[in-house]
Amino acid sequence: MSDTNDSHVLLVRLAGPLQSWGIAGRFARRDTHSRPTKSGLIGLCAAALGLPREEPLGELAEMRFGVRADRPGTPFRDYHTVGGGKYPLRPRDLITDHQRAAKATTDPLPLPPPDDALEPEPFGGAELHAWYGSPKYVVADLRSGALVSAEVRRHSMITERWYLADAAFLVGLEHQDRALLERVAHALEYPKRLLWLGRKACPPSGDLAIGIVPGSLKEVFETHSLLPDAVGPGAELSASAQHIRPWAWIESRRPLPGAGPLSDQPVQFGADGGTHSLRWETRHRITIAAHARGWDIIL
Repeated sequence: MSDTNDSHVLLVRLAGPLQSWGIAGRFARRDTHSRPTKSGLIGLCAAALGLPREEPLGELAEMRFGVRADRPGTPFRDYHTVGGGKYPLRPRDLITDHQRAAKATTDPLPLPPPDDALEPEPFGGAELHAWYGSPKYVVADLRSGALVSAEVRRHSMITERWYLADAAFLVGLEHQDRALLERVAHALEYPKRLLWLGRKACPPSGDLAIGIVPGSLKEVFETHSLLPDAVGPGAELSASAQHIRPWAWIESRRPLPGAGPLSDQPVQFGADGGTHSLRWETRHRITIAAHARGWDIIL
């Protein structure tokens, strides 16, 4: 699709305490890109529409993508441990793992309770030391048929997770079919599934879909004011702040001079993370017009 005057742009506001837009993250180290990815935004739209993971993306993936960093945010590192140590025993742990059940219910040296003993702890109050806190890969035991954990770790796993704190982005999805953009906009405000800014720990705040306007991505970015979030939560945009020239990254339909590749073009989503291909984008310093449109949105 070429840049024509009959294109429309759906504007999406992505703001919240935390965002995380992974590019090449794995379990032990989960990265975040400096801005929302096309894969992450199309996944957000697909979830809002209630599409199954294996559903062909069709026109969703064909939409031209752009993002303006009104408030780039601050990189935030979470030193994260999983499992190990001491944890409350839960009913499901006893049901799914007979080893835990035996450890929790067998006392090699039982002692009589003192006269002033308190009431017994409620079920789930027992604790185990140095045991992974959640069963993984539950299977049926070959001898007893009981459900057990096929992989039990007794030591914690250390992971590193990166986020963007207090960021606010104006994202544009450009397409010639306004009806398609209207369906996506409605779904973002009345989603069929829970929505996240990249990961489940990152819920969005306020309005998401904030308008559909004619024009190209660059034109729309130049004719709309900075988001109210641009100078921080609860702050008003001052006259000097309105002259900030934010960076924007706009998808290019082909590898032009100055365009860089990014492997975040969604091909299909799936339980294993899906497949992606290369796309191209150019970076622009945006000068916002003096007559730029303001916002009437819920933060």
